[in-house]
Amino acid sequence: RDLTKRAQILNKDKNKEEKKDAKKLADEKKGKNPGNSPQFSIFLSPTTIVLLQELERWNRLVTKMSDSLAELQKALAGIVGMSSELDDLAGSLYKGLLPDAWRKLCPQTQKGLGSWMSHFQRRYEQYNRWVQEGTDPLVMWLSGLHIPESYLTALVQTTCRKKKWPLDKSTLYTKVTTYTSESQIKERPPEGCYITGLYLEGAAWDGAIHTLCKQDPKVLMVEIPILEVIPIESNKLKLQNTFKTPVYVTQNRRNAMGVGLVFEADLPTIVHPSHWVLQGCSLVLNNDS
Repeated sequence: RDLTKRAQILNKDKNKEEKKDAKKLADEKKGKNPGNSPQFSIFLSPTTIVLLQELERWNRLVTKMSDSLAELQKALAGIVGMSSELDDLAGSLYKGLLPDAWRKLCPQTQKGLGSWMSHFQRRYEQYNRWVQEGTDPLVMWLSGLHIPESYLTALVQTTCRKKKWPLDKSTLYTKVTTYTSESQIKERPPEGCYITGLYLEGAAWDGAIHTLCKQDPKVLMVEIPILEVIPIESNKLKLQNTFKTPVYVTQNRRNAMGVGLVFEADLPTIVHPSHWVLQGCSLVLNNDS
């Protein structure tokens, strides 16, 4: 009998605990806080998530560079053995080439070590300014992003949330502005962003009549003015006399799997778009120099 009574008491206590847990779970689902302590919810915009992903890749690259250089110093001093990776690192630094171990962790590039370090420094400055200011850069240097297409997708997502557009029926288009320097821009556009650092191949840009034109002799590549990227609903996009210009990461363009294509920019033209297709007209984010 004593065991039976004890079991009944334990069963009642267990039922009380289960009811308390169920009530606590229901309060949490409703947004209540039974502990009387304030709840904080963190909202991260799509572009902020892109920044966090970019910083994660950036930190991985910086850590690899720091560790490999420290190991190389030890190997040259005879403290550790010289591995094949360290041997490649030493040879690449001597020849002024980007080491393969670093190339695997950085955005696609065909630059030499000197110009790549300038690119590396500018990337750091953009990330640092982005973090310190807490808002997207006034003019985004798209070439400095590890995965630039993710930022453009985030712009579309942000506008869709704001205007209640269906994401699968939204896209973006571009306008070529008259700005040639970031200092000329004082405020950001209502939607989308400004991007800089794009180079035009297979054509030139006529700023007077605001259209694509024939290349000048012996000029293979020109930097195009700042572009404005604008999200829009697909059924409202009506473009005429424009050439859908592919934007690639490097001058190698893309491989057979399509890797390397970022997006397509809309550039005005007074001739049929097939002319620029035959000319091999495209935009690239990074030149080889």
